[in-house]
This record gives sequence, structure tokens and C-alpha cells, in this order.
Amino acid sequence: MDGLARDKEVMLARHLRARGIDDERVLAAMAAVPREEFVAEHARQYAYADRPLPIEEGQTISQPYIVAFMAQSAQVEQGDRVLEIGAGSGYGAAVLGRLAARVDTVERHSRLAEQAAERMSRLGYNNVHVHSADGTWGLPEGAPFDAIVVTAAGPSVPPPLLEQLAPGGRLVMPVEGSYGHQQLLLVRKDVDGRVTETPLLGVAFVPLVGEHGHPGGGIETDQQNRQHIY
Repeated sequence: MDGLARDKEVMLARHLRARGIDDERVLAAMAAVPREEFVAEHARQYAYADRPLPIEEGQTISQPYIVAFMAQSAQVEQGDRVLEIGAGSGYGAAVLGRLAARVDTVERHSRLAEQAAERMSRLGYNNVHVHSADGTWGLPEGAPFDAIVVTAAGPSVPPPLLEQLAPGGRLVMPVEGSYGHQQLLLVRKDVDGRVTETPLLGVAFVPLVGEHGHPGGGIETDQQNRQHIY
């Protein structure tokens, strides 16, 4: 067993199972996706460390525990259609792709979207589709979604995402409170369209930039500038 394989076993046992990740499908997905393929070359040796790692455009790849926790909290089933906001390197979408029938992931940085799409194609994640756009608008043409996972923190849940969540659907997103504190929320929409929010844990994510999030200086935030990458 090489070093990365040993590190993956430690990740699964110590950082996931021991901390309450008990959904066997989520654990299997985390075991199957090669995280080292989604980080920079100089960071490959740290791929399975339980910490976020920097990627291009000033963004990060979340620590494995948070990726697993969000997937488990979203309760993704095998036949689900899932929307992810904030593709980043594509790692989270790849994990979700092992759980769902189809994943659409939206990334505002076109360079990151192109890199994520290349990885999906190269690694064979054919049910994961990458789009370059302002993710705070969601993906109206793909709605409704059984689950939505947002990997950046906003002041509130963007209304378009709530609209695109199917009855019975789950949305997991970090939302900002006072003094810069972020809380990961589980949002449920019942069959009558009523929405409830449950706080899960404190987190630290990059800002959700877009028309329904934080202003971003005009970077990749035009809803009309939507592009399907893969």
C-alpha cells in the first residue's frame, strides 16, 4: 500500500467514520473518488489530510469531512438529480456523482469550470455536468432538483435556489450570521412547498459571489453569460 492509499484509509477511519459519517454510500463514494486528482500537483501529498487546500482563483477545496458531511446531510439517493453551486476543482461534484443519477455543478470562474470539466471527462464521471455561470441563479433549465449543495457562504439562501428545489428536496448551504460567523444549514421543502431550516454546525467557507450573494466586481456574474462546459 502506497502513501496515498494509507492516507485514504486514515481519512475514512479517523476523519469520517470516527466523526459520525455513517452513511455507507457516502463512505464508499469518498473511498472511490481519487482526491489527489483534484488538487494542485504540489499538494498531492496532502490530498487526504483533513483540511482545505488552496486551488486556483483564490478558492479552496473543502476538507474531506465537510464534503462527506454535506453529502450525508443532503441525503442524496441513487435516482436523484443534484445541483451543486461552486464546482471549484470538481471534487465535491465527483463525490455527489457517485451518489446521484445526475449532478449539475455551476462555477462562476470559467477557468475552474474548464479544469473541472476536463477532470470529469478524464476520470469518467459522465453523469456530472459542469456549467460556467453565476451560481446564485441556480440552473433553471435543469430544475427541479432533489438536492442542492452550495459550497460558498452567502448572507441568505438565494431565492432562485429555493424555487428550484423540488418538493421533498434538501438544500445544504453555509449562511453567514453576525460577526462573520457561518452556520451550515439544512433546508427542507415539504410536499406543500413549506420551507424549514435546521442549523448543523459552524463552518468557514469562501464567499458566495453573485447577484443573489455578495458583489464580485463583475467577475463571472452575468446570468446571460451562461455556458455549458461538459
